[in-house]
Amino acid sequence: MIYRETGEFKSSYAADQSVFPILQDRWVVALGIAFAFIGVPWLANEYWLQAVLIPLVVFAIAAIGLNLLTGYAGQLSLGTGAFMAVGGYITYKFVTAFPDLNVIVAFLLSGLVAAGVGVVFGLPSLRIKGFYLAVATLAAQFFVTWLFNKVGWFFSYNSSGTITAPPREMFGVMVTGPEAAPEVRYLVALALLFVLAVAAKNLVRGRVGRAWMAIRDMDVAAEVIGIRPLQTKLLAFAISSFYCGVAGAAMVFLWLGSAETLAFNIGVSFQVLFMVIIGGLGSILGSILGAAFITLVPILLTNLPRIFGFTMLVDLSKHLENIIFGALIIAFLVLEPHGLARIWAIFKEKLRLWPFPH
Repeated sequence: MIYRETGEFKSSYAADQSVFPILQDRWVVALGIAFAFIGVPWLANEYWLQAVLIPLVVFAIAAIGLNLLTGYAGQLSLGTGAFMAVGGYITYKFVTAFPDLNVIVAFLLSGLVAAGVGVVFGLPSLRIKGFYLAVATLAAQFFVTWLFNKVGWFFSYNSSGTITAPPREMFGVMVTGPEAAPEVRYLVALALLFVLAVAAKNLVRGRVGRAWMAIRDMDVAAEVIGIRPLQTKLLAFAISSFYCGVAGAAMVFLWLGSAETLAFNIGVSFQVLFMVIIGGLGSILGSILGAAFITLVPILLTNLPRIFGFTMLVDLSKHLENIIFGALIIAFLVLEPHGLARIWAIFKEKLRLWPFPH
């Protein structure tokens, strides 16, 4: 009775094709965004902001980038960690070489550099696809991390080999560095996620997104109807790498504060890929839901024995956490292979028909 579009008349095609055509959806999204920007910084403590919410937002940006490439364009990639490393290290070089440069501008510039690197490693996509392409992009993971480890210029010849986010202000407020408040860093990361998610949603609903999905579904037929495979695939790699580069910059400057190449290892690439698969391929919302699942479930499993009053050895607890987490992922993929986005869509359909059976 509450969730209905009955009586909501559309007077134009633009209104009918809007992202949220139902009034209740627009209200829920608006309230959710308002709570994320206003309520969360006021209610959450430093632990939740630093250890949970900021990494969730950072990985959501990376998951959206990978989903554009894998979910919409159908190009499997295992180089996400490498493109995030490019974003983090190049942002460090920008802000140290140009101290007066706005940090957000540095994020975007590093994203463009990551896009260029993504295009280079996306060139084999014209000849190979599937797991062979995944192996080709895996080369980016090892080459980029090796490069940042061996060339001292990238970390300013620091003896420790780490890069550290210098303190930078924006509009008179410290946004990076040890003096930056967690609330400020969370809001900056959330603003980046909001802008990039809206841009991605509009992108996949337009001509570029339709070309990507045509290539994904049948590249030969897409070429027959006039879509250029090489340009379309390289554009997908470029935009995906741009998102991953911005996520890597946010990871270093808004979350960790300092990092080395180990922070962008192959495990990060698999972690982001799991977020996309669990959240739902070809879904912007699914990317955010998948990032929330992968980020929050291990924390819940870690604190579950404490909630029920159990005490166990730390190593045993960690092993059980990994086993349960892996079993949850397998069970989830078996029960609902289309991800959390599909579960949300089914819930909305049932709510529209309630109280009648479906």
